[in-house]
Amino acid sequence: MAKASDLKKGMVVEINGAPHVVKQVEVRSPSSRGASTLYKVRFNNLKTGQKLDETLKGDDAFKDADCVRAKVQFSYQDVGNFIFMNQEDYSQYTLNADDLEGKVEYLTDGLEGIVALLVDDEIIGIELPSSVVFTIVETPPAIKGATASSRTKTARLHTGLEVQVPEYIETGESIKVNTETGKFMSRA
Repeated sequence: MAKASDLKKGMVVEINGAPHVVKQVEVRSPSSRGASTLYKVRFNNLKTGQKLDETLKGDDAFKDADCVRAKVQFSYQDVGNFIFMNQEDYSQYTLNADDLEGKVEYLTDGLEGIVALLVDDEIIGIELPSSVVFTIVETPPAIKGATASSRTKTARLHTGLEVQVPEYIETGESIKVNTETGKFMSRA
């Protein structure tokens, strides 16, 4: 049993018989004496993808979901389905594009560091690594004398994802992108 005060991002708990992953935890300390600390938590249903926002007290308890985390590698895409390979036993799992909402642009052939969430040996979702390296295929030319200032330009990556990069970055360079925010982190 997990208490609301122990919830961390990425934990999987059971709510109404369905596995939910913790996406965001916000702690609110009360201003009056004697009031208990409140936790505003955003859950995502792993089966339906539906969001659930709850405001909880620290001693509210949740049942741990029977969920296994397995390291997988993205293998290939086949007619709208994405195939992942378990790195321990080489078994394959398939997810469709709807199950990967917002994550498709970060998948490149052979991408490692992905964690698959398995319930009864069936994949229900993935967690991407915190950052991914991409190659820029198109961006306006670098401006001579540009420094690491806050001025940015749009760069299109080989997966179709577009991110804002500093002006000094050129086409063909490799960059690191944060998978949670979708923002440029650094050169790779």
